[in-house]
This record gives sequence, C-alpha cells and structure tokens, in this order.
Amino acid sequence: MMEAYVRQLFSGKIKQLGDPNATNPMDKPWESAIFKSETEEPIWASETGLIGDEVADKKTHGGPEKAIFSYPIKHYDYWKKDLETDAIDVGGMGENFAVFDMDESSVCIGDTYRFGDALLQVSQPRRPCWKPARRFRTMDLALRIQNSGRTGWYYRVLQEGYVRAGVHFELIERPYPKWTIQACNDVMYIYKDNLQLAEKLASCELLAPNWKHTLNKRILGQSSSSEKRVYGPNKA
Repeated sequence: MMEAYVRQLFSGKIKQLGDPNATNPMDKPWESAIFKSETEEPIWASETGLIGDEVADKKTHGGPEKAIFSYPIKHYDYWKKDLETDAIDVGGMGENFAVFDMDESSVCIGDTYRFGDALLQVSQPRRPCWKPARRFRTMDLALRIQNSGRTGWYYRVLQEGYVRAGVHFELIERPYPKWTIQACNDVMYIYKDNLQLAEKLASCELLAPNWKHTLNKRILGQSSSSEKRVYGPNKA
C-alpha cells in the first residue's frame, strides 16, 4: 500500500443526452454525471462528495456512503480487450479517483486513509448500473462489471479537506482485513446461495447500510430482481 495513490482526479456536472425522437432505447434521452473531467487543482472533499461534482440520480447514487468513487487504472486494459474498443479509458466509469497500485483484492471495508487533508473510509463496493452500458453501448456491461469483480469502491468522508491528484494514501486503520472488496463482491454475486456468508458480511459494522439491507433481505428470502439496476431503460 505504500505506493498506492490517486493518479488522476475527476469531477463532473450533470449532462442531458440522447435524442427525444429516437426509437432505440439506447438512444433515448437520459441524464448522467458519468462524463467527468480531469482536474489537477485541489478539490474540497465534503461529507457528501467532492465540491462541484454532481450526481444525477440521487436516489441510488451519491450521499455520505457513496461520497467518492474510486476505480483502478489497470482495469481499463481489461475493458479495452473485453469490449474490443479503445473508446473506454481512464475516467470512463465515472470515477472521482483513478488509482494506482490498489484494487479490489487489496482494499477492505472500513479501511481508513489519510489522503491530502481529508480522512476517508471505504464503505462498499460499487454495484454497477445501466449508465456505463449506455455510455459504451454494451447492453450487459453492468453484468460484465460485477461478474468480473472489477467494480471499484466508494469512500465515506470522515474528515473533510482538500484532495488532489498525485497524492499517496496513508493507511491509518484496517479493522476488517478479511472483507476485501473482492470478498464482498463474491458474497453478493458468486456465492448468492450461501446465507451464512451473507450473515457474516451483513454483520460487518462499517459496511454501508444499503449493502446490509440487500444482504438481510436475501437472508429472509426476500431478494429482489437486479433487472432494473443492470438494464434500466436500455431495454425496451
């Protein structure tokens, strides 16, 4: 972890996209802040995210438990090959932090980092939605992301402060070393029938409440379909 750092910092505004006269669902109007721009200037990390960085769907994105989205740079080599395109590159997943030398196998729930003037804590893996699929015109991209384990993760902000690209992470605390982002993804997507694992993960104190809610519903046999999340309006 000594070399882990944010190589690029991204922030973006909500954009209105699509054609109101389109017949193909993938071309119809939609709005998103996934199209972010790189900045080398310091940005204030508040409790609800980077100042100036917007969220279109506030019901499922943003907020204190999803304040900052982090994604490993190395994954883009995989996506270029998988999607057979060079159109996808760093920043393409809508991340705020494009990180080097850290990934889902080396980052754990509850990890607390000093980063610039801010204190950040890992809260949950990202559960991909239909918007990256719309951006890169690949209907099943959300499924590909979650099944590959290349989801990225979110931070909550414990102490507000300025952050900027080129700064290394300082790991302050790791209370749950067994709950890596990879392990969490495995419980959510691969070992879906293992209720014992679901119970163990749901009991992790620093796991985001929405993940606990999903796992607890599963334990009670009340799991809901992921169709709306992964396909959304992309499917007719």
